[in-house]
Amino acid sequence: MTTERGKRKTLVGVVVSDKMDKTVVVKVDHLVKHPVYKKYIKRRERYKAHDEQNTCAAGDKVLIVETRPLSRD
Repeated sequence: MTTERGKRKTLVGVVVSDKMDKTVVVKVDHLVKHPVYKKYIKRRERYKAHDEQNTCAAGDKVLIVETRPLSRD
């Protein structure tokens, strides 16, 4: 994930749902260290991403880029 000034944030994830029109649900995994036990825990986050041509299918690995809001979600 890039956080430089003037750059858009990018995330890599896997498409888990493509049932909506022009929208896909992407699951992004993060590893975070537990504050007490120091073990790494896998955290998942789900994002809705715009797919204008409906080309993505479930299971595809995709790169999503931060942009202005295109819908309520």
